[in-house]
Amino acid sequence: MTKRSLQRELIKENLISRYDHPTADMVYHSIRQELPNISLGTVYRNLRFLVEQGYALSLKLGDGREHFDGHVEPHYHFICSECGEIEDIFMENLSILSQAAKHCSGEIQGHITYFYGLCKNCKSKH
Repeated sequence: MTKRSLQRELIKENLISRYDHPTADMVYHSIRQELPNISLGTVYRNLRFLVEQGYALSLKLGDGREHFDGHVEPHYHFICSECGEIEDIFMENLSILSQAAKHCSGEIQGHITYFYGLCKNCKSKH
């Protein structure tokens, strides 16, 4: 296995093993424990590659940073408006695609839906 593919595989495994929707910087700090000489640029390039190849998702969650998700099966995201925690929601798509297709002249190939509110911890503080 080449160095490049070893780095990419470690980054991919790191994403799949976590549910916190990390930024490139978070992945970088995690990967450095196994590969101390890896650069942030290398992590970012490999994350871009994984997204382009369909092995990861790129998420824009409204905090000005790009987050990554190694779970590419269809699912939604819940974002706490108070603390910013991100939670995966796995459920049927409620026929949102077929409903949207009725109101669109083009061909819909996918969608991203974010739900916002208070997470369990923040809700208990109120």
